[in-house]
This record gives sequence, C-alpha cells and structure tokens, in this order.
Amino acid sequence: MRTINELVQDHIRNLEPYTPGFQPTGDGWIKLNTNELPYAPPEEIRKAIHEESTRLARYPSPTSQELREVLAKFYQVKVDQVIIGNGSDDLLNLLVRAFGGAGKQTLETFPSYSLYPVLTAIAAGDIKSIQFGTDFALPVEQLIESKSEILFLTSPNAPTGVRFPLDQIRELAKRFDGVLVIDEAYAEFAEGSALPLLEEFDHVVITRTFSKAYGLAGLRVGYALASPEVINILDRVRDSYNVNRLSQAGAASAIQSQEYYISVINEVKQTRERTREALLGVGWKVYPSEANFLFAEPVDTSGKKGADVAAALYQFLINAKILVRYFPKHPLTESYLRISIGSPSEMERFIEEVKKWQNSE
Repeated sequence: MRTINELVQDHIRNLEPYTPGFQPTGDGWIKLNTNELPYAPPEEIRKAIHEESTRLARYPSPTSQELREVLAKFYQVKVDQVIIGNGSDDLLNLLVRAFGGAGKQTLETFPSYSLYPVLTAIAAGDIKSIQFGTDFALPVEQLIESKSEILFLTSPNAPTGVRFPLDQIRELAKRFDGVLVIDEAYAEFAEGSALPLLEEFDHVVITRTFSKAYGLAGLRVGYALASPEVINILDRVRDSYNVNRLSQAGAASAIQSQEYYISVINEVKQTRERTREALLGVGWKVYPSEANFLFAEPVDTSGKKGADVAAALYQFLINAKILVRYFPKHPLTESYLRISIGSPSEMERFIEEVKKWQNSE
C-alpha cells in the first residue's frame, strides 16, 4: 500500500508552509510581532456581534451582501466592485486561484508578504521575485519587463512600512500586462492610497483587511475592490459562506464607527513617530513607516550592527517577554527587526528594554 507521502500531489510534498507570528500563552507578554491594534473595538461592534449571535442556526449571507453594501457606500463604488473574504489572505488565495497556478507566473517584490509564494506554490504556479534595493524604491521597469499574469505589490510595504508614490504605481498600472494587486493591509495608517486607480484601470485590484486598523483580527474579515469583471471571476472561485455572520456584522459595524477609529489610528501614528525618534536617538537605522510598525536595524553600544546583533536583541526581548518579528533568511532583512506599534506604555517598556540591552553589551 502506498504511503501518504506517495499519495500527496508532487508540488505539495515539499511545500514550505507560511509561518505566522508566534502567539504566546500565559500572561505578561507584550505582543509587538503581528501588527495588531492595541485598542479594543468600540462597544457598538460588540453589541452588533451579540445581536447576530441569536441567529447562529441560520447560514450567513453567502455573498456578505450587507457588508458589501456598507463598503460600497463608504468607498463610493458599486456593490459589484466589492468582494468579502475570510481575512484578506482568503482574497489573495482567490486571486492566485483565478489568475495564477499551473502554467502561470506570479510576480512579487522582495521583501514583501511571505504568504504570496506559499499561495502560489499551493496552486502549482511559479513565482518570480524582484528584489528591492536598500532604498526600497519601486522597481517599475523591472516589474514591467517581468511578464506575469498577476503581480502582488504591498503598499505600504511589509516589512518596511514604506509607501510607494501613487504616480509610480499609476505608471506601473499603465504598462503592466496582467492583474495588478495592490495589497493595502496597512493603508489606514498611511498618508495616501491607490484607490483612485480603480476608476482608471480594470485590471487593478485593491485588497484591505479589518485585522489591522480596525482591531478585528479575531473575526477574520478582508475585502477587495476592483472592476465588476474581476469581482465576478473571483466570485466563481470563492467558497460558499466563506465569512460567518458574526464577522459580517462586526465588520459592518466597524465601518460605521469611523469617529472612534480615526481617533485610535491617530494615536497609533503618534506613538509610531515617538518610537521611531527614540530608536533614531540610540543610533538605529529606521525606515520611515506609513504602517503600524517600524522596520529597524539595531546597533549596540560599540556601533556594531548586523544579523548577529539583531538576533541577540530578538532573544533578549523574548527573555523580557516582548515579542517582535525577525526575518533571518535573507541579507536584506537579517539585520533588522519589525516592531509592531503597541500602546504608549508598551512602547515605553520596549524602549526601556532596548536601552537595558545596549547597556548590557
């Protein structure tokens, strides 16, 4: 009899799965590793979810119709330009299903969201990466020359937080002969967006999430905005009832709670800038971020930097029960840590531990 390893599809056998940020157990941890909002959602959202919980015996809307209508009104687009997913990861998966996969090439910039290669590999597709320089300027010409059916561009970029200028993305959209997916998971923290491109190009898709700025990571809701033609195709490959009714209700309520979210987003941005200034003050290199995290290169008191220094601080912080994200597998990222922006008190504690580490070196 054949083994399970013999029965599995060839392209899955050696697949390296996506590794999410570590989720600790126990009390006392400061989580600065998964870009979550450090503030609880408003009471209105909890009330909306509680009310919807009385209807759990019934299936939810298979198309998340009410949430689509709320988002269409908010962004002033048509309802058939909106699709809802089980987190934005679900929508990225649908995009690969529809436009990537076997015999197709997916294109990405690097470093970027490490899920893109995994989704492509699951679909038996090929992926090509165009590497950034240390200035993280958008390599428009290289991307255009790399003929692909679909391109994933994260703006603001993860893990750096750098946002690409709209005129450069527009030039890319004009000349890229494929589906251009602009992953705007962190757009609410930024000073600009690629949303205007939806009126200009039928092949542009913008994906967003309720997990970051709206603090609803536990509900798993994302959405995409695109032309009706693209949305129609994605709906063909979308799983039925892909978003539960509690999540639909919570997300719809969040969109209608803008006053609260504008306030907490501004608080995160102010805390981000204070933290960046503090890290620059101790000699670190820190990219200017328009997300809810910072990408920073630690420096010890002797002026030394590099992968060993970043790894040492990463472990020091874990011992202090502070989690940040470390990407040691590539020269562009191995000397850096990605630090999510927590509450003001959490970031003050983080800076205190950084200074302790420097003094202990």
